[in-house]
Amino acid sequence: MSEPEDSSTGSSVGPFLGALTIIVAVVIAIWLFNIFSGDELTDDQQIARAVSAQNAALQQRNYAEFLVYTCSEEWGEESEILDGQRDSVAQRGERIVERVAGVNVAGDRATAEVTYYFDKDSDTKETVQVDLVRREGVWKVCSTGPR
Repeated sequence: MSEPEDSSTGSSVGPFLGALTIIVAVVIAIWLFNIFSGDELTDDQQIARAVSAQNAALQQRNYAEFLVYTCSEEWGEESEILDGQRDSVAQRGERIVERVAGVNVAGDRATAEVTYYFDKDSDTKETVQVDLVRREGVWKVCSTGPR
């Protein structure tokens, strides 16, 4: 009487199922964390975004987007704003926001220390105080910064 041949290679699905279980558990944990964690940005984060977005709108010469992040007292004529930006870029290069710090919020008004530099002279940094107002829940920049 002979023994039946075992053609099995010795592998099983056990380790695969174990790894799959761990991966599924991690994915569920991340999903739950995202659902229950607050997505609300702090005032500091909202202000930094507003400053950066206003600057980006100027660099892209997008007047409509500039208006979204700028308080109405600073709007000016479209051609005036865009011509001024074009002249600034020709003289100093694109303006970059390096950092937004020292945010001080008092109700719907705030100030922030914003450090800018221009790409034609990136070693020369300019830090200016920027005033902001919150209108309808959105922070708006009330200055255009250095040009």
